[in-house]
Amino acid sequence: MSAIATPAAGLDLRGRRAWTLVWGVSVAQLISWGTLYYGFAVLVVPMERELGWSRTDLNAALSIGLLTSGLCAFSAGVWIDRNGARGLMTVTSLAGAALLAAWSWIGALWAFYALWALIGVAMAGTLYEPSFAAMTRTFPRDFRRAITAITLVGGFASTVFIPLIQFLIERIGWRDALLVMAACNLLCALLHWVLIPPVAITERTHNVPRDRAALRAALRRPAFWSLAVCFTALSLVFTAVGFHLVPLMLEGGLSMETIVGGYAVIGPLQVAGRLLFVWLSRRFSTRLIGTGSFALYPVAIAVLLLPASALSLVAFAILYGLPNGIVTIVRGTIVPELFGPAAYGAISGALSTPSILARAAGPLVMALIWSAVGNYSAVVWTLLALSLVAVAFWVAAVSGPRS
Repeated sequence: MSAIATPAAGLDLRGRRAWTLVWGVSVAQLISWGTLYYGFAVLVVPMERELGWSRTDLNAALSIGLLTSGLCAFSAGVWIDRNGARGLMTVTSLAGAALLAAWSWIGALWAFYALWALIGVAMAGTLYEPSFAAMTRTFPRDFRRAITAITLVGGFASTVFIPLIQFLIERIGWRDALLVMAACNLLCALLHWVLIPPVAITERTHNVPRDRAALRAALRRPAFWSLAVCFTALSLVFTAVGFHLVPLMLEGGLSMETIVGGYAVIGPLQVAGRLLFVWLSRRFSTRLIGTGSFALYPVAIAVLLLPASALSLVAFAILYGLPNGIVTIVRGTIVPELFGPAAYGAISGALSTPSILARAAGPLVMALIWSAVGNYSAVVWTLLALSLVAVAFWVAAVSGPRS
């Protein structure tokens, strides 16, 4: 029995029970991101040491997972539009638990790749996009506050789980650490099943033709394709920075201690950016907040063209971390603002598919550019161009009329 009333279309964020749903899903996001996504970075080193696989071999599994996640994003969105998020998010959390447990037994590289292909499917049904769809469907009048709350809690996933998983690895080994991570996903499944309201059969019947019409209408609008280009370009920037910032700074002559210290600033600033969004959203529209945030990315990338120093690294972290936190919320809230709440899952999934595929390809693409030139200068100029493309297409998308 759900803790929240069934008629989701009429709910708002008044009352303790509604906020119980929001905070419960927020905790599930914290766990899902921490175990299914961020935990990989910590597990690579002990796996490399024990199994003898190269770092390239191991990271290829993450790319496979991101690829399958992108391919499944649209289908997950359509499912949520038609059937609600409760069943899908519960099942994929259970699948995440089973797959993490299976990972603890892994011994062959081909099996590891197959496992991560399935983890990608689980991520498509558990991470931000499905939860945003659930909040938009459940709180059509208050979806922005609900999504903001989820991203505020989810923003601590790496801060909480990277040291936690490292602690577990040191105490009980990486295989048993994965079993603990699997158990955490069972809690996610419980939260999703108990808290997310089910969808009545009559509502499902009504939603199908409405959502199909809304999706077709969105696909006919230039704003949809502008957002798709914007988000895809930005995804390439995200992954390139995530995987190449450390070697870029090392090439510039900074010590590893300085780089790690500067890199650590980005996470808290993303959370600060989300808190800043809460304050700004009382005064400005999502369109305006998003425009200001996107405009900071080219400035941040331009800082990387300066001679590497602790000061330039901190300046980059501030200019990059703040908009990152804000844009996570903006991406979740701009869809219903531009296209309306109908078919949110399908529209968001269609927008997410090329972005997630770009996220999977980004590290390799930038590595190829680096290999061709022999230094990171061309990579930074490419990132600057991509960030300018993102700004231009964002402005194009939000300059037109709403749905």
